[in-house]
Amino acid sequence: MEVKCYETEYKNYGSCICLENGTIRLIATIDVGPRIVFFGFCKGQNVLFEDTDRNFYEINKGYGVWYAYGGHRIWCAPEKMPETYYPDNVKVNVEYDGSKLTLTPEKTPFGKQFSLVISVADENTVIVENRITNCSTKPAEFAPWSVTGLAAGGTEIVPLCADDNGFLPNRTMALWSYSSLQDKRFTLNDKYALLKQDPTNQDAFKAGFNVTGGQIAYVLNDQVFKLSFDSYQPVAYPDFCCNFETYTNRLFLECELLGEMRKYQPGETASITEKWELRNAGPDNEKVIDEYIRLMTSKQ
Repeated sequence: MEVKCYETEYKNYGSCICLENGTIRLIATIDVGPRIVFFGFCKGQNVLFEDTDRNFYEINKGYGVWYAYGGHRIWCAPEKMPETYYPDNVKVNVEYDGSKLTLTPEKTPFGKQFSLVISVADENTVIVENRITNCSTKPAEFAPWSVTGLAAGGTEIVPLCADDNGFLPNRTMALWSYSSLQDKRFTLNDKYALLKQDPTNQDAFKAGFNVTGGQIAYVLNDQVFKLSFDSYQPVAYPDFCCNFETYTNRLFLECELLGEMRKYQPGETASITEKWELRNAGPDNEKVIDEYIRLMTSKQ
């Protein structure tokens, strides 16, 4: 499998770096970010959300304006001002060793060094490692937090924990103050949850879960984006101990992975590794969704 890595311009993101193998293509920003702003088949649509209109931003007093840009980014939890929204609007360092692409922005004023390490694993799959290094002189308490914004119009499948814990609980769900259980986009079943992205719905919705199976899927038109990640561990996760969270509004749907919340020592690195797979699907989305529900819940 030949993998090409080259610099290119993409829409209004300026200079970007591209990885492709003839089947799939990944594009990441290097003038800002970094953000992975495109993932799809070489001749197909982007499964990631692109905020080309810069609709999502935060004015961070004393630091400037932070832009979401869309796509995939690495954050750290908990969410707070001004650290979370420190603007990453400058050039990103790029290293490619023939197999791994490493994207490293400048260190933040809060003693963090972020980086993305990306590799093409096979014809339909990439591996994304999200790293946060404590480059301060003191221990820092945080959790790695990976956020992937997906394009509008799809349906997300979240398999729920199926462990038999006897007298003890096995499923965790966290809800945000703006999340309504009567939201028609959200379906909760004994084995799975579904969340649909609806461009006609103006409301925001967010929920978190303990996804012990380490995988979710997003069915979008004739494509299926499958996200696989580290299994649930007996550690402290943020937000009522959820390792997976999902959010939607009228423009996109987000998949969010969370790592262990603890004190990281100076020089220590926290990381989240995830696998992205892209598959062709038939035109009948309901049939595809049912099939992926069956496959993903039967493995637990």
